[in-house]
Amino acid sequence: MSRTYPPVSLLGAPTDVGAGHRGARLGPEALRIAGLGEALAARGVDVVDRGNLDGPRNPWQKPVEGYRHLPEVVAWNRLVMEAVGAELREGRMPILLGGDHCLGLGSITAVAQHCRETGKQLRVLWLDAHADFNTSQVTPSGNIHGMPVSCLCGLGPEALTHLGGSSPAMRPDEIRQIGIRSVDRGEKQLIQQHGLDVYDMRYIDEIGMKRVMEEALEGVDENTHLHVSFDVDFLDPSIAPGVGTTVPGGPNYREAQLVMEMIADSGRLASLDIVELNPILDKRNRTAKLAVDLVESLFGKSTLMRE
Repeated sequence: MSRTYPPVSLLGAPTDVGAGHRGARLGPEALRIAGLGEALAARGVDVVDRGNLDGPRNPWQKPVEGYRHLPEVVAWNRLVMEAVGAELREGRMPILLGGDHCLGLGSITAVAQHCRETGKQLRVLWLDAHADFNTSQVTPSGNIHGMPVSCLCGLGPEALTHLGGSSPAMRPDEIRQIGIRSVDRGEKQLIQQHGLDVYDMRYIDEIGMKRVMEEALEGVDENTHLHVSFDVDFLDPSIAPGVGTTVPGGPNYREAQLVMEMIADSGRLASLDIVELNPILDKRNRTAKLAVDLVESLFGKSTLMRE
């Protein structure tokens, strides 16, 4: 199946300010070294690398009132929001190279604004081991990479919930979470209260990844802007060791390929985050190479011959 894609812009956001481990700030370079830009260009995609955004350094301090590094997280997400929004306005597909997953807040805030401006329907696929729906009241760590989804849905400090000027940036019914297998107790109650659509690993085991993806993509049509927020800890750590928050029991290689291929088959991918890659914890850039392989599948590479 051949398909044309809009021109792509790579945006590096080298920070681990929202995480509990150092090293995710090196993720953008690891993805570049693994050949992300070249792989997309080889598939006929027009790729421009915008380089890295330059935000505040990680002060590595303890949480204050339940939030760790809040001013720095706000600054980085504002930079991301502005950069992603600028690419969307130019008709380009932004690919955010993280950095930790707190950056999904800025990226998706920009995408949600773009959808409102263009009359598009928003659909977010959140590929992750974690639901990232914590708040300052229930977080065990204060790390804001565990809070972007709750902030996007209007729960959190005003500086983050109103990053784009209004709150909430999106509704809970606009996101589908896939691969979830680590949820804190208080977070679980919040998820149930707000009705998030979560496809956890037990559900995937019970009905299979194909049916999960069919459900997650149901209703996606020509008027849908599909945003994929890909946390590499979505993958089982046996194939993707280079993350700070590994959780056993994730999707295997073939399941992950099926996820990406079915997203590609939808023809609606319009923006992408690749986050939480930590090369310090990786083995010979193995996880970055796998991420590039999977992103190629998002752009139409299939392991099978298809008409």
